[in-house]
Amino acid sequence: MTAPILLDTCATLWILANEQMRPGAVEAIDIAFDRGEKVRVSPITGWEIGLLAKSGRFKSSYTPERWLERLLGRPEIMLAELPPEVLLASSFLPGKPPKDPSDRIIAATAREFGLTVMTRDRALLAYAADGHLSAVEC
Repeated sequence: MTAPILLDTCATLWILANEQMRPGAVEAIDIAFDRGEKVRVSPITGWEIGLLAKSGRFKSSYTPERWLERLLGRPEIMLAELPPEVLLASSFLPGKPPKDPSDRIIAATAREFGLTVMTRDRALLAYAADGHLSAVEC
């Protein structure tokens, strides 16, 4: 049985843009919906979207604020918890965790709450391949 899904920021961008995802990712989302589970998004995604917009790399017809509002307004998506303990845990991840702070926070969130990260991020996928995280490539 697949654990509930936590989308990384890139996955949220692809979903809202209706980009094609890998069959395994589509199947994982379908299974979650069949079980009545919502797909989770980390609050850190809002920060990452802001950084993308600030650097001119946010590609959307919506403002970052409206984009985030649309994402979180979808009935099948919910905001993941991000308590201070998860932020602290992101500093002490085992093995060779990703260097990117937001990836570390996503990894720590997934580990704390037993979630499967949906991502194409190579660092997160490598961390999962090392056995420290559950992940599905999208």
